[in-house]
Formats: sequence, C-alpha cells, structure tokens
Amino acid sequence: MQGKGNSFRGDLIGIALPITLQSLLQSSFGMVDQIMIGQLGSESIAGIGLGGKFASVYTVVLGAVAAAAGIMAAQYVGAKDERGMSRSFYLNLLLGILLAGGFMAVCGFFPEQVMSLYTQDGGVRMQAAFYLRLYAISFPLMAMSTTMTVFLRCVGKAAFPLAASFFSVLLNTGLNYLLIFGRCGFPSMGVRGAAMASVIAQAAAFGMTAVYFWQDAGFQTYFRGSRLRASLRLTGEEWSQYLGILSPILVCEFAWSLGENMYAVIYGRLGTASCAAMTMTGPVQGLMIGLLSGVSQAAGIMIGRHLGKEDYEKAYRESKKLMGCGLAGSAALSVLLLWLGGAYVSLYHVEPEVQRMTYLILVAFAIISPIKVQNMILGGGIIRSGGMTRYVMWIDMIGTWIFGVPLGFLAAFVWKMPIHQVYFALSLEEVVRFLISAVVFRKKSWMRRL
Repeated sequence: MQGKGNSFRGDLIGIALPITLQSLLQSSFGMVDQIMIGQLGSESIAGIGLGGKFASVYTVVLGAVAAAAGIMAAQYVGAKDERGMSRSFYLNLLLGILLAGGFMAVCGFFPEQVMSLYTQDGGVRMQAAFYLRLYAISFPLMAMSTTMTVFLRCVGKAAFPLAASFFSVLLNTGLNYLLIFGRCGFPSMGVRGAAMASVIAQAAAFGMTAVYFWQDAGFQTYFRGSRLRASLRLTGEEWSQYLGILSPILVCEFAWSLGENMYAVIYGRLGTASCAAMTMTGPVQGLMIGLLSGVSQAAGIMIGRHLGKEDYEKAYRESKKLMGCGLAGSAALSVLLLWLGGAYVSLYHVEPEVQRMTYLILVAFAIISPIKVQNMILGGGIIRSGGMTRYVMWIDMIGTWIFGVPLGFLAAFVWKMPIHQVYFALSLEEVVRFLISAVVFRKKSWMRRL
C-alpha cells in the first residue's frame, strides 16, 4: 500500500507541480498588466479587461483543441501507440493554427465593432480595441506553443515549458514597466504598451519552447525515444473517433466562453465602475484557479494513462483522491483570500467605491471557489479522460445557459442587485454543474479506453 501511495503522490507532484507553476506564471501576465494599468485609472482597467475578455474566446477554443490532444496523447502513451501520438500532435497543431488565423482576422479588422457589444462608454471601447488589435498578433504563436507544451507534458517533459514561461513573465514585467509608463527613453503607451509587452513576451516563450521541442532532447516519444513522424492520415473510424472527442469539447468551451462574455456584457452595462471592479478581481481568480489547475490537468493525464491500460479500478480510486486534494487546496486558498483581499484592492489607484466593490466580489468568489475547483477537476480532467466529452458538453451547457446567464440578467436588470450579488447569483451555476457531474462520475460510464 505504501508503494502505491508513493506512486500516486509522485505522479501527482511530477505532473501537477510544473503545470501549476506554469499556470501561475501565465496568470501573472494579467496581474502584472492590470496592477500597472491600475495606476492609470478605472477607464484603462475596464478597457484592458473587456479586450482581454474577447481574446479569451480564442484562448478557450484553443484550450479545447489542446484538451482533445491531451486526452488522445495520454491514452496513446499508456497504450504505447507511437503512430497515434504522431497523428494527434500534427492534427491538433494544424487545427490550432487555422483557428488562430480566423480569430486574428476578426480582432485585427473589427475590434471597435466587437467592443461595442460590451460597453457604450466610448473611452473604454477605444482602449479595449487598441489592446485587442495588438494582442491578437500572439494568437498563432500561442497555438503552436500550446500544442507543443501538451505533448511535452504527456511524455513527462513538463519542466522546460515551465522554464520558458518563467522567462517570459520576467520579460513581460520589464517591458510593462518600460512601455506602459515610458521609462528609459521608451514612449508612454498605456494600454497599448501592455499589449505589446505581452505579445513580445509570449513570442519569446514560443521561441524557447520550439527550439527545445525540435531538438532531440525535447522531441522524443515516451516509449521508444524515436522521432514523431509527420502524418495526418486517418481512417474513417479514426476521424469519427477524433471528431467525437473534439466536437463536444469545442462546442462546450465555445458555448462556455460565450456565456462568460455574456457575463462581461452584463458587467459592462452596469457601468464603468462595476466593470473595473470585476476586471480587478480577474488576476486573483486566475491565480487561485491556476494554483489548482495542475491537479485538473494531472487528473486528465494520470487517469487517461490508467484507462489506456484498462486499469479501471485504479482510475476510479485515484480520481477520488484527486478530488479530495482539490477540495482541501481550494478551501485553504479561500480562507487566505478573505484575509488578504483588502490588501490586494489597495494596490489600485481607483475610487474608494470601486475598491469596496472589488473586495465584495472577491468575498463572493472565495465562497464559490471550492465548488468551481471540483468542477474543473471532474469535468476538465477526470470525466474527459475517457474521451466521453459529450457528457461535459451537456453539463456545461446546462449550467451556463439554463442557469448562469438567465440568473445574471435577472439579478442585474430585473432585481437591480449590486455587482457582487450579481456575480454570486450567476456563479450558482457551479453548484448545478457539480451535482450533475457527481452523478455522472458515480455511474462510471465515462471510464473507457480509446
């Protein structure tokens, strides 16, 4: 028993820790941007928040492709299927690049029109459009580096993507200081400077990851040390299986992202102060979720490997352990947030009322966070690991569109609640999603080998 426990802890730490640290570093992109932009006032904060919200639609869709790649790669590693691993990598890489091109075109040519859906404030809309147009340049680089990172994690080489992210965060911080405020002879660019800093830093991270990936040290398979062979040839049955995994994830993540953007529309229509307060909570939410995102992604990889070996009993047993780890960690983080939330909001040079609203939203998030993390581990990791992605699609669709969005509109525009109560009301969708996910998990119908 001791050996099995050590194996579980070793796998969890070895997979989750680098992913968690990388997620935290990526989340710090937004925190560094917003704290620095926060010195420029509520309008700039709201602008970068709304611009980033639409950009998150692309990030979420790309994440869906990466999730499909991870599901397939984890099971192919467990089954020692080199051909399957090769096809999975190149197919998902191509799809990610195509998606990047489409989103970059929309953000590059129509940013003002897109932002007009979020806010009627002309100043905020202009700031958001500047940010979105520049930030979209990073989309193709993001697609390629994300696909390579997923592959490296599944073959046990997660440390280098972490190092690349660490370097990019340091670079982003330095460039923010230079470009936002105009230090050391650089022009003062405000929101546009924040976008340029993020693009340059992400380009650097991509370059480092690509060099490592295409060298022998990084570009080796888990099982025989041979190079992956470029191939997009799939049989009719293989295409059916791939689309059966990818399509529900794409629909699910895109619908969820649209729901999140509907929430942003609600916040934007409540006024610049409410929108700024909601935006200021984003980095904290990202950091807290990032701290436990490694458990979710480790769940997908660890459980997927067991399913690939048809070790279903161990897959179910370790799934419950992973959920327990997530619950304990999220509860501790919520207590920490309640303690330090006031100090965080004081970092921003905004009106006292905006600071007060921000803290109340953080309190609401601290209450709902443990349930949100359970959904992330269950839906984003465990249930998806068997390829039954349509389950997660329906769970998320019900939670977001039947409960979350209607509750948000009722709370904001019918019941006229303040922003923190609106946020808490629409977040109750997490409870609905968790109850449905728990039923699906206990039935075990998600456990299967590809």
